[in-house]
This record gives sequence, structure tokens and C-alpha cells, in this order.
Amino acid sequence: PRLLSQFFFADERVTRVVAEINGLDAELDPQQYLVLLNQLHLSQAHLLAILERIMEECIPTQRHSRDYLVKFPEELLVDNLGNHMLFAAECLLAGTFLEVEEADGAQLRPQARNLLCSLELVRTVLREQSLSQPGSYPEPVRAVLIQFDRLFAEFELSYVSSLVAVKSPEEIYRQQEIIVLFCETVERALRLGYLTQEMIDGYEPLLMFTIPRLAIISGLLIYPEGPLSLDQSPEQMSRVFSPFYNLLKKIRDLLWVLSLEELCLLERTLCTAE
Repeated sequence: PRLLSQFFFADERVTRVVAEINGLDAELDPQQYLVLLNQLHLSQAHLLAILERIMEECIPTQRHSRDYLVKFPEELLVDNLGNHMLFAAECLLAGTFLEVEEADGAQLRPQARNLLCSLELVRTVLREQSLSQPGSYPEPVRAVLIQFDRLFAEFELSYVSSLVAVKSPEEIYRQQEIIVLFCETVERALRLGYLTQEMIDGYEPLLMFTIPRLAIISGLLIYPEGPLSLDQSPEQMSRVFSPFYNLLKKIRDLLWVLSLEELCLLERTLCTAE
């Protein structure tokens, strides 16, 4: 059950697969080569997962900040992101630029080299520790883990930033405004009886349509200075709504001519129509 013991066997697995790949002629047996690459990918992912648990146990208050993750596009925030970063670093060090421009890759190579060297040091230190005292983390072990954690975070941010346009602080703030708008919309809908707490607690599927619809009305009429303010240009709006700027103006113009009774009827209808 000890994490260091788990790390030892996971590390042995990675070493064994790498040895098999190095001893194989990929041109003579391409199918077996692909099988071994997949095994390497899985074994490295397992090794990194254990290493993550070790760092949480050993240096929980000294981890490098991962606040930058909120800047990443949602589609990149997957469970195997760390393993993908490790693969990217290995490719860069080998001079292969699979996802980035050659100029960006050249700038990232020193970071990739430092990261992979740090990982090798971590593997060596943790193997030795697992064979001597698998239940403790002395200061030298903590030091190499802190260094690896920092280098990994720095490379992750730099690499992803070279791939995609990470969110600016302004865009993050706009998304936070949308979250607030949705929360206030739900609170108002509960107060007016459009929704029930039971629907929310039970994750009623209809809410996926109802809440955004009500939020648009709230953002255009009740909180006109919020994230749906049409006094600003499309470029100043969140990317969630900016493509629909002209449509939102048409919706607002239609809402303005409704009476209070008609608006209530519309909102109740939006809560039932799929």
C-alpha cells in the first residue's frame, strides 16, 4: 500500500517497456512497435499518477501554483494532460515538432530538457528511497519533488501557450461575470416559482435549456450592465456571447415591447418548452 513501493513497480514497468522498444527494429515489426508505444504511454501515465499522489502526500503545501489552468481552453483540461506534456517534452528533445512551430519548439527545448532531466532524477531518488525507507520522505527527496513540480508547471504553461491562445485575465473575468449572472438567474427563478429546489437537486435535464434562456432575459433586461450589456462592442463581450451580438440586440428589442404579464408568461413558457 505504500506509494513509494507502488512507484518502484510502476517505474520498473516503464524501464522494461523502454528497453523492449530500444531492442526492436520498428521497420521490421511496425505492429509490435505500435503495441509497445501504447504500453509505454499507459505505463508512463500510471507512473505520473503515482508521482502526483506522492507529491500530494509529501509536499502538499509546496506545490507550484496551477492557477494558470483557468486560462486553458476547456477541451485541453483532460485527465491525461500531464502525460501529453511528458510526450511533448520527449519529442522536442528529439528534435520533433509535432504540434508547435519550429521556432517555438526551439525555444521550448531547454525547458523540455530540464523537465526530463528532473524527472530522471526524481525516478532515481524515489527508487533508492523505496528500497531503503519506503515510508518516509527525507529532505533530499522533497527537494527534487519541489523542483520537478515547478519545472513541470512552467513547461506546461509555456507549451500550451505556444499551441493555443490562452485566456486573458479580461476573458476570465468576463466568464466569472457569466457565472454570477447564471447564479442570480437561478435565485430569481426560484423566488418567482419558475424552478424548484427539487429540480436543481435532482439535476433535472430540462434545466440545461431553461437556465441559459432565463439568463439571457435577465442579462438583457434585469442586469443590463452585466456580461450581456449591449452598450459594449462585440469584442468587449465574452466569447461565449460575442458571436450572437446582433441576435441579442433583436431579442432585447422584442423584450422591451412586452408588458410585465407577457414577460412572465414568456419566462414560464421557456421553463417548460424543450
